[in-house]
Amino acid sequence: MRAPGQNPPVTSGTDSSAEPRSTAHPLADRPFRWFFAGRLVSLAGSSMVWVALTFAVLEASGSTRDLSIVVASYTIPLTVFQLAGGAAADRFPRSTVLVASHLGSAVAQSAAAVLLLTGHYRLLPLAALAVLNGTSQAIGQPALVGIVPELVERPLIQRANALLGATRDATKVLGPAVAGLVVVGAGGGWAVAVDAASYLIAATCLARLRLPARVRTAGGSMLRDLRDGWSVFCSLSWVWTASLAFGLINFVQAGAWGVLGPVIAQDSIGPGAWGVVLSANAAGYLVSSVVMYRVTFHRLLFVGHVFAVLGALPLVLLGLGVPVPVLVTGAFVAGIALGVYGIAYETSLQEHVPGDSLARVASIDNLGSLVPVPLGQLAVIPVAAAYGDGEVALAAGVVYAVVAAVLLGVRSIRRLPHGVGGTLDP
Repeated sequence: MRAPGQNPPVTSGTDSSAEPRSTAHPLADRPFRWFFAGRLVSLAGSSMVWVALTFAVLEASGSTRDLSIVVASYTIPLTVFQLAGGAAADRFPRSTVLVASHLGSAVAQSAAAVLLLTGHYRLLPLAALAVLNGTSQAIGQPALVGIVPELVERPLIQRANALLGATRDATKVLGPAVAGLVVVGAGGGWAVAVDAASYLIAATCLARLRLPARVRTAGGSMLRDLRDGWSVFCSLSWVWTASLAFGLINFVQAGAWGVLGPVIAQDSIGPGAWGVVLSANAAGYLVSSVVMYRVTFHRLLFVGHVFAVLGALPLVLLGLGVPVPVLVTGAFVAGIALGVYGIAYETSLQEHVPGDSLARVASIDNLGSLVPVPLGQLAVIPVAAAYGDGEVALAAGVVYAVVAAVLLGVRSIRRLPHGVGGTLDP
């Protein structure tokens, strides 16, 4: 998912009562180092590509319609094939699934770069390559969640997620700026080529993983695997309640922040200030990853959900029309809060969902998060036309906060322990 009494104590590092471990940090484990290197390279390339592809398509076609078709051609399969990716990652070695996923994206991006660099732009081939890239990414995403517990010992899962989160957040901060320089200096096609190369290098790193043998789904159809995964998902109330709630949150967030945010900014604070707001939000995520590498909680999931309520802050401030410094501060605080939530939730999944079902549960959760996004982006336009941009942003922030707060009343969320096997469901 996007990533969950006031009784959780805060400690530095991992719990002293946790099981013994042979390494003090995840990067001391060679398999995790290869995985981390692969993710770093892949994320660095991917953080550049959408800025580059946007300008490359607009330059080649001069059409926003073409751009919307290319983007939709990526996002639709990214959503549709999540479940297939979860089933594959629970049936086959997760390192193999990840290598195949990265190679598929490398082929798609290499061909797209060739089209753009040789001046042979055509909408249909580029859209088809975007479909291939989106499908490849969808197949690999659930394996990214499922593989972490196979690479590090249980007490190090949170630290591993914090490191991976820091990598992701740092590339989001730096990647678009680098992409802009590449586009200006060499053209968008070269940035797409860099993305293709990053997938190839990442696949090479991931191919070096040597995971221990484990029990995997044997026999039966993929459909049966999905039904079994759905049964596990439904049996975990702390998972399905959060999935439903964040589906609604993503619905209002995608429209109010992603669509109305730039519109409100254009008429008030200006594009430059809006860029600062987005950068502050990304910086908050990065700070949360650094903090969560050192700090943990006994009730990690509950604390994550407490922080998640603060994610509504920028929407409320945007709707109220506050001064730019206040909005920047709110975006930064929300980035920290949602970064803490994301690490807490993903760590809880990896600690408490059975390993042979983990990728399928994660894929169902991902699907619930992704589907509402385009719906919210479309629905917000007529609603804002009827009630006003600022009013809708404020209302969306209130809905966000209320829904996130309701989750604090779910018993299994409040009581799920950190670093202990098993769950407290039903």
